[in-house]
Amino acid sequence: MQNNNNEYLEFQQMVQPPKNKNVLGNSNNYSGSASTDESKPHVMPTGISLLDDSLSGGLPSSSLIYFSADPLSMSEVFLYQFSQTRKTYYFATGRRPKYIHQDIVNLGFDPSNIIFVDVYGEYYFTQTGEMVSSVGNEFVDSKIIEFTEYNLQNIALDAEGDEVNVIFDTFSFYINLNVNTGLIKRLLNMLYETTKQMVSQTYLYSLKRSSPEALESDLFNSADVIFDVIVERSSDQIINKLSIPKIRGMIPTSDVIKFNVADGVHIDTSKDVV
Repeated sequence: MQNNNNEYLEFQQMVQPPKNKNVLGNSNNYSGSASTDESKPHVMPTGISLLDDSLSGGLPSSSLIYFSADPLSMSEVFLYQFSQTRKTYYFATGRRPKYIHQDIVNLGFDPSNIIFVDVYGEYYFTQTGEMVSSVGNEFVDSKIIEFTEYNLQNIALDAEGDEVNVIFDTFSFYINLNVNTGLIKRLLNMLYETTKQMVSQTYLYSLKRSSPEALESDLFNSADVIFDVIVERSSDQIINKLSIPKIRGMIPTSDVIKFNVADGVHIDTSKDVV
């Protein structure tokens, strides 16, 4: 990891995975990060106070969270706000990290917790900074999954028991790679196992209507928590609505939460009049 002139951090490119290191370990030896009182799981706040209040403090520790959002909702701002709570490893797949960094700063957030993993640059650009012509090539696409898996291994080593976030913006990028479905499922399994062995929250931010239905069903099933954001339009306004229909280890809230984006995510606490 290194600083650069844009004042954000990113992982260096890594070609070969580490040898003689069982990062995921033996599941029989896993003690986890759950509370000793199993009826009250250890929770980690999201960083959005009104949302945490509705969740009795936050989400269960070591949760894999699938965040399905309408792209019109600008829900990536949730990710920026999540990063304010703790050290965050941010996999940037759709844009250069420096542009995400700029948006975070423009909204008044502090980017100092964030370590970027530049998947976008690794996939779309050569070492000399030229746009590659092999996008969609099965060999190249499989290599970007290896690059991601290797960085996950290093994150597991680097976290060293600290509370961290791992954010994928977006995970739709991986679902739409030209690779055998088994590679996507392998990556998903690795994400799940790594999340469970760290004191972490892993957010897979995905765009609605961009994923094959069968793969998305697998994601829904694997995820510990599901965030679902829809956009409703009326004659005079656009309304963003968040629901959280699934939370393993807790009773999910049945509320549909209205929100808007300004200098961050603002939860609308008003009630609809019937």
